[in-house]
Amino acid sequence: MKKVITYGTFDLLHWGHINLLRRAKELGEYLIVAISTDEFNELKNKESFHSFENRKMILEAIRYVDEVIPEENWEQKITDVKKHSVDVFVMGDDWEGKFDFLKEHCEVVYLPRTAAISTSKIKEGIRSIQD
Repeated sequence: MKKVITYGTFDLLHWGHINLLRRAKELGEYLIVAISTDEFNELKNKESFHSFENRKMILEAIRYVDEVIPEENWEQKITDVKKHSVDVFVMGDDWEGKFDFLKEHCEVVYLPRTAAISTSKIKEGIRSIQD
């Protein structure tokens, strides 16, 4: 079975996230999604609207996702790839080149982002409504 893994916060889930998950799943038979824990988000100075547990529950309900694991630090990717026998590592192309060090352990694929949508855009829209 060909296993694929991707990483992200996946907060304020939108069609860009769904496109990424669908295209990642098309690269194999089993998709693992590692989502940033609340503690890791704090280290990254990133604030999520939804808690880790709620984001995990939402992702587990998506048909393309087979397993959700916690991302607790930047360094765990090699360990995850080995531990889960991952064949393909997938990220959005805004991370192009940043994870090439994984190529000695698995295939690395950078998928184009879905145009005109991002969690940041959603948050900006909410802020403008509130003002």
